[in-house]
Amino acid sequence: MPLDIGAMVAPGRAAVLVMEMQRGIVGDLSKFPELVAACTRNDVIQNTRALLQAARAAGVPVVHCTAAFRADRAGSHSANSPFITALLKDPEHMLEGTGAVEVVPELWDPADLESRRGHGFSPFTGTSLDMLLRSLGVSTVVATGVSLNLGIPGLALEAVNLGYRVAVVVDAVAGFPEDYASAVLRNTISLLAARVTTQQVTQAWPTPRPTP
Repeated sequence: MPLDIGAMVAPGRAAVLVMEMQRGIVGDLSKFPELVAACTRNDVIQNTRALLQAARAAGVPVVHCTAAFRADRAGSHSANSPFITALLKDPEHMLEGTGAVEVVPELWDPADLESRRGHGFSPFTGTSLDMLLRSLGVSTVVATGVSLNLGIPGLALEAVNLGYRVAVVVDAVAGFPEDYASAVLRNTISLLAARVTTQQVTQAWPTPRPTP
């Protein structure tokens, strides 16, 4: 049975989750050049921007799922993951109140929502994201952002565990190496979520008629 993308991502049912598209991760303050390069080669920021503009016009909520840490690291376990342990050796990494934790300017709108976490890899764990989405009547999350190494699989798995349907926008996500990112989309994301393109989703959303 073919996927009915329009029904899945219909306004009133869907929200767009933008995973860690922050200046310190994929923007001008990034310390992850491979990830920035992957985003550039695949037009991830441009595609995400087009998706978000269409979402806002259609009345679909946009939620930026961001990460930030306190200078004293309170509330952020640093010894239970090799990757987090390595990151937090840098005392300046993604500190609250710095430019690094800001959403990439091209993707931010004052009407957008933000869900911030200080621990782990999933935007749902230890945050009020689930409550926020349920208060908006959301049953489908449309996932964009980074990375296919950790964040996007974590988002998709937790969302499925919580009962949401998930659509991952394949041209608005990235990871590295890129052949590995493609394998994750093919072998992991395909088991958890619908794989869709920016064009498929934006065409499914109604375009407001101009006011006479």
